[in-house]
Amino acid sequence: MGAPVELTVPAAVAWAAREFGDAEAVADPRPGGSRLSYRELGERVTAVAAALTEAGAGPGDRVAVWGPNDSQWILAALGALGVGGVLVPVSTRFTGPEALDVIGRSGARVLFVAGDFLGVDRLRAAAGASEGLEALRLVVRMPGEWDAFLRRGAWVPLALTGQRAGAVRPGDVSDIMFTSGTTGRSKGAMTSHERTLGVARAWAECTGLTARDRYLVVSPFFHTFGYKAGILACLVSGAALVSQATFDAGAAMRLIEAERITVLPGAPAIYASILDHPERGSFDLSSLRLAVTGAADVPVALVERMRRELNFETVLTGYGLTEAVVATMCRPGDAAEIVASTSGRAAAGFEVRIGPSEEILLRGPNLMLGYLDDPVATAAAIDGDGWLHTGDAGRLDAGGYLAITGRIKDMYICGGFNVYPAEVEQVLARLDGVAESAVIGVPDPRLGEVGRAFLVTRPGHALAEADVLAFCRERLANYKVPRRAVFRAALPRNASGKVLKRVLREESSVTPGDEPG
Repeated sequence: MGAPVELTVPAAVAWAAREFGDAEAVADPRPGGSRLSYRELGERVTAVAAALTEAGAGPGDRVAVWGPNDSQWILAALGALGVGGVLVPVSTRFTGPEALDVIGRSGARVLFVAGDFLGVDRLRAAAGASEGLEALRLVVRMPGEWDAFLRRGAWVPLALTGQRAGAVRPGDVSDIMFTSGTTGRSKGAMTSHERTLGVARAWAECTGLTARDRYLVVSPFFHTFGYKAGILACLVSGAALVSQATFDAGAAMRLIEAERITVLPGAPAIYASILDHPERGSFDLSSLRLAVTGAADVPVALVERMRRELNFETVLTGYGLTEAVVATMCRPGDAAEIVASTSGRAAAGFEVRIGPSEEILLRGPNLMLGYLDDPVATAAAIDGDGWLHTGDAGRLDAGGYLAITGRIKDMYICGGFNVYPAEVEQVLARLDGVAESAVIGVPDPRLGEVGRAFLVTRPGHALAEADVLAFCRERLANYKVPRRAVFRAALPRNASGKVLKRVLREESSVTPGDEPG
């Protein structure tokens, strides 16, 4: 059974319905949630496309989806693509004004919005603001208005929806994924059907995802990973997708046991919270076979604990970003030390090289098309030779394996020496009792900048600042050793799990002389 040769998402949906038939495609385990076979998924997607067609939505129209991980999100997204529309995922973490900014800038004509999620009525939060909503011709509240919306398409001929789906071309824009905005205003990265499916196939092939797998998707669907390496990776491989609306370690372990989950990708903090959960021993997690994580702050010690304590057969690390979702990955069979210390080698047809200031540069077939309505930012990100300047720092070994050393913007200079926080964070991860850490540079009148470490301790462990600094002094050059260690209950993060270091910097504004020398 091979991967689909179809190069558009609507064609891939039809292929999966034929290829996998009655095999489970989507399991929404919440009370009242849907369980759909691949055949049923194809039928429901066609019904959404018919209703959108009746509402006047068509090729090129932007369709925003603002809701949690559930079956209706999947159907709305795939249905929008089935009429030639452009998917615009909107973060459920956004406030009303933040969401309206994205919806307005995208020019969305249709909005699917969760009626109430995490105690917030999304549409009511945006009420009274016309900017961002004036272009909308259709708003569907989920789940309350879902059935009525579907009834709109009851009389639309199947031949018409099939014609719409068949008219979508591989090079058409399929989605606009807005960046997390951790360093400024978010930008809309545009990608085509062919490139989006290329990402999904590459991820599925690298991980060995098959129709025998049951994949718990905890990454938000509005994020590139949850959508492309989650929903679409299942679509092209036949794996069953089990969704979790918001991550909770206890609930995730119950799902792993009940649904016999085999694949659990996620940010490092997800695995750490499971490992340190006081009730972990009461759950049967033996079905797990594959973990995939990544980013500059994956501690080696965490990878080792995942293998040892959660018994993952395979733990892989990888590297990507909104503009290039799957750039490097380890492969099953890579030695444990490679997985623990690198983000793998080039994947999905990408080339990787290291530019000035140790910046990681990427070039390949699945790169974004550019930023929405922002040619200046596009030109700054992708140079004339087609290389994406990622803003991340790293190094390549002789085998082409990439080690992430941090964000270039996170780097600070202490006494004339460059310090990459990721290196310090790797050391801190080996201190017994540290659950996670984040290091930033803060002003110092003598050295220019010095390090400040923020730490979250594991349950039942107590650490003193002096112990942390002494541990670092034994393992790091003096200029890399943080001058302060600050303990917190949690680190500030965005929806995709990245630590918001700008928030820590804002909290750490100090006056000259505040830091001990």
